[in-house]
Amino acid sequence: MHERSFPARPKATASRSSTFRAAFSTLAILAILGAPLRAQQPDTSTAYARTDVMIPMRDSVRLHTAIYTPKASHGPLPFLMVRTPYGVEGAGRALTTSYKELADDGYIFVFQDIRGRYGSEGRFVMQRPLKDPRDKNGIDEATDAYDTIEWLLKNVPNNNSRVGMLGVSYPGWTTAMAATNPHPALKAVSPQASPADMWLGDDFHHNGAFRLSYGFEYAAMMETSKENENFAFDRYDTYDWYLALGPLSNVNETYLHGKIPTWNDFVAHPDYDAFWKRQTIVPALTAVKVPTLNVAGWWDQEDFYGPIRIYEALEAHDTKGLNYLVVGPWNHGGWSRGEGRKLGPLDFGSATSRYFREKIQAPWFAYWLKDRGKLDLPEALTFVAGSNVWRRWDAWPPKAHVQERNLYFHAGGLLSFDPPTEAEGASAPYDEYVSDPAHPVPYRHRPIQATYFPHGSGWYTWLTEDQRFVDDRADVLSWESAPLTEDVTIAGDVVAHLFASTSGTDSDWIVKLIDVYPETHPDDWTMAGYQLMVSNEVFRGRYRNSFERPEPIPANQVVAYTIDLHTQSYTFRKGHRIMAQVQSTWFPLIDRNPQMFVPNIFEAKESDFRKATQRVWRSPTYPSHVTVSVVTGSPVSAANP
Repeated sequence: MHERSFPARPKATASRSSTFRAAFSTLAILAILGAPLRAQQPDTSTAYARTDVMIPMRDSVRLHTAIYTPKASHGPLPFLMVRTPYGVEGAGRALTTSYKELADDGYIFVFQDIRGRYGSEGRFVMQRPLKDPRDKNGIDEATDAYDTIEWLLKNVPNNNSRVGMLGVSYPGWTTAMAATNPHPALKAVSPQASPADMWLGDDFHHNGAFRLSYGFEYAAMMETSKENENFAFDRYDTYDWYLALGPLSNVNETYLHGKIPTWNDFVAHPDYDAFWKRQTIVPALTAVKVPTLNVAGWWDQEDFYGPIRIYEALEAHDTKGLNYLVVGPWNHGGWSRGEGRKLGPLDFGSATSRYFREKIQAPWFAYWLKDRGKLDLPEALTFVAGSNVWRRWDAWPPKAHVQERNLYFHAGGLLSFDPPTEAEGASAPYDEYVSDPAHPVPYRHRPIQATYFPHGSGWYTWLTEDQRFVDDRADVLSWESAPLTEDVTIAGDVVAHLFASTSGTDSDWIVKLIDVYPETHPDDWTMAGYQLMVSNEVFRGRYRNSFERPEPIPANQVVAYTIDLHTQSYTFRKGHRIMAQVQSTWFPLIDRNPQMFVPNIFEAKESDFRKATQRVWRSPTYPSHVTVSVVTGSPVSAANP
């Protein structure tokens, strides 16, 4: 490539913290999950030459872009593009780690800072909505991707006029956005762990419950300056810090002072209003315009809802068989780094991440961008943790070889596929606890380090933590099955049907489905008695009838809640037990519900927070249960790792 054909490289900009986010960054600067955050690393790829350019958009704003071309001659090559808010300074290192299998195959790699971030001009807008189609001068991430592709085709020599896009999390979202109004040269995309709706189920809210620690720390990191800048906590255990913070109204008053736009948006838009609906990508997914490989991880601590929702929305319009799904035993972006044999204490028996990169991702792009190979990929490919095998499915959720079954709550803390009897409901047909916002249940083992703690945080693997740490809490209810006499494999949606009452007028309900390992586990004694969370979710009671219009819960009345615990592919092994768990606080992952209805929890006062008596009912009239889809026959044959 002739470097003189490009504009001069912009000057590098320093940052006080200048760090990559291990879980979000597709550039995989942190090779090992949970390793200390480091300053951006210099490029280490020796097979590729880098050129930096400033590419003009249709409104004259220029975006900093790093272009990597192979030093050896390969003939005309396709582009692979990543558009990120996390900086591209160390992008070359990704060619020897996350994208090694692709780099070895030969592509022209393009890494771009999105508007207002790092070396790019313009104003950064968190999750910039799609432009109004009637606005001919409007811009969004789709138009920026389009303009970038147009420039690349005209200015980068030795290309074959085809472009692929991929990315994890925010870069996954920019990939999905580009595919809504794609350039004709965009021939394949892989949105990976992309958010789909920041209020219903991704980073900032789940069913209206605010994800406090993540929302606060991410907004501060992204909007304090043009580069990543971590909030400086004065306590190691952020559980203490957030509890001492008090009501959310203290955030702006004491710390942010109205300077972080996204936090101000949280405060101004507590409900699912037009602001959040403009941000969601789902309404734009009305056709599969580009072959799409959706990727998700079963233990993704940030965006599991998004990739599944994007797949589902596209699948409703997939008339040509161009929409695919892969879900593996990973946390956020775990498939893009390392071997993927282990996650936290779990051992999956094979190198699942390397398998994905070598056998799925690399062949996918080679097929669409180079006309090479055969696309040997089913509609859905899932890793079945527990039995530790890959399974191929012709639909997801599966439509065949599964049967819906209910796991019912019973007296004495028993969980069973049998429904409750009249005799059980004769005395006290419920279990109860007192929920106290002043003493909330921690969402993981304490101490709870900051999400981006530079010396390692438990955030990245908290979904795999042993749930026995809440065993002695009176404000957590558990129901447990007898030891299983045979394996129980589930595949598809997991849904909690909760009948509950509260003495307050608002409440959060957190439901978990847990695999309880045997107390004798000679294969790995560290897992003896382990309680592994398989599915989970929170629901804010005020939104039981409408996400747009919250309303008080009638005190001391039984109310039915249907809580989506999302999709899952998992085997509960013979000798294990299945547990269901319910609680009302999950702190500081989820902000504290005052448990007395107020119009806007972000503006609640300290006096609004009250204790409440919570009852979970388990009678024939009110049979609280969790519905799972149990595999009853032989699904499509297993994949070969």
